[in-house]
Amino acid sequence: VSKGVQNVLDYLQNEYPDMDVIGISGNFCSDKKPAAVNWIEGRGKSVVCEATITEDVVKKVLKTEVAALVELNMLKNLTGSAMAGALGGFNAHASNIVSALFIATGQDPAQNIESSHCITMMEAVNDGKDLHISV
Repeated sequence: VSKGVQNVLDYLQNEYPDMDVIGISGNFCSDKKPAAVNWIEGRGKSVVCEATITEDVVKKVLKTEVAALVELNMLKNLTGSAMAGALGGFNAHASNIVSALFIATGQDPAQNIESSHCITMMEAVNDGKDLHISV
């Protein structure tokens, strides 16, 4: 888009030599910056991932209880983020995963800012035995 705009501006500059070009971008794109417009309207791809983790795996692998994880998510990711005034970042560092993928695939890791606009939800399912998590 920037290259196209530059071509249009070059054409207009020839037609109107007195024209002053201040800048190509007005920064509303909020490229590489946290912005409410990206939280509200989205930017890039939106993805939802979810899984149900059995009580046995929560105990043996994560060394905790389903109810404890649900409470931790509520207190840390939801309440803590809200108290901090987070712009959609109600999660535990989701952008780290996206940054790792960007670096591994040769992408610009600074473009991961929108991946912090993520909500992690946890709830006990199957009579409170298993953990359902969605991001």
